[in-house]
Amino acid sequence: MVGSETSSLLHGPVAFKDADDGTIPVHPPTEYAAAVASLPTNLNHASNSKLKRRCYQGVWVREEWAPGIMAMQRSFAARPGDVVLASVPKSGTTWLKALIFATMVRAACPPASPAHPLRRLNPHDCVPLVDRLFAVGREAVLDALPSPRLMCTHMPLSVLPPSISGGPYCKIVYICRDPKDMVVSLWHFINRAQPDISLQEMFETVCEGTSNGGPFWDHILGYWRASNAEPSRVLFLTYEQMLQDPLDKVRKLAQFLGRPFSDTEEEAGVVAEIVELCSLENLKNLEVNKKGSQGVFFKFSHDSYFRNGVVGDWVNHLTPEMAKRLDAICEEKFRGSGFTF
Repeated sequence: MVGSETSSLLHGPVAFKDADDGTIPVHPPTEYAAAVASLPTNLNHASNSKLKRRCYQGVWVREEWAPGIMAMQRSFAARPGDVVLASVPKSGTTWLKALIFATMVRAACPPASPAHPLRRLNPHDCVPLVDRLFAVGREAVLDALPSPRLMCTHMPLSVLPPSISGGPYCKIVYICRDPKDMVVSLWHFINRAQPDISLQEMFETVCEGTSNGGPFWDHILGYWRASNAEPSRVLFLTYEQMLQDPLDKVRKLAQFLGRPFSDTEEEAGVVAEIVELCSLENLKNLEVNKKGSQGVFFKFSHDSYFRNGVVGDWVNHLTPEMAKRLDAICEEKFRGSGFTF
């Protein structure tokens, strides 16, 4: 590794928006159109055509994302030092992006600094969603990022490129959430862009396993098993654990990433400063997160990423019967795995 790359590794990743000069245009891949059109669809039983998905290698994905998933699987190459955040959508991704970014850049950008990137950029502008970049044909931006690269995916381990799923260079941090809270959060989020999708319709796709990146149980189990097999390469977290003791989990993150907090940092309260900077309350009240939007196929306002973040909000939205159905699915699918919420 050359000296400049070594220096970059010591200081942490660069905020994605700061590194993207906008010269790489949106150019969705077209070479996979025929392959996508031949994939199974859920339209024969989906009640709303806006919830249409295609099944690629056992994974249900939005049709417009499928070409990018194929392209990513075939062409993405990890580098030494790469870190990939993985999650089922609406499982704490935004919070985890902020926490890992702040942890990794703390040498160059102290969390208490008024100029910290997270005070002027949405967390999704700091950590790019690789799935989206490949879907719109802008993956070349990743090549321009200096190492270490900090990236995110909503895809299961089974469809990720080999250099991520099995390569020696890349570390993976995974987060999941109680599916009852996840589906409620997902519905609120999607509802901002597509208000004619009902909670019942969204709930059905989750239970059937056809929500984006689903089945959710396969998504979770893939990373769970990998974390048990290779704990030094895959860190498995739950949103509920993170909320219980965020200070402990940030220390665990730093240790896993090879950047443990020093005694001096501990005494100076750096861990607490990172947790405070990245708290839902702080992020949602920053001006940058009150305006602006993310997305290409659909635009999602920055404020839609910060609803309430609490555990157990599902009781205000799901019927007891719906909750029992999801719990029964989890009990069946996770039986014998050692994993439970």
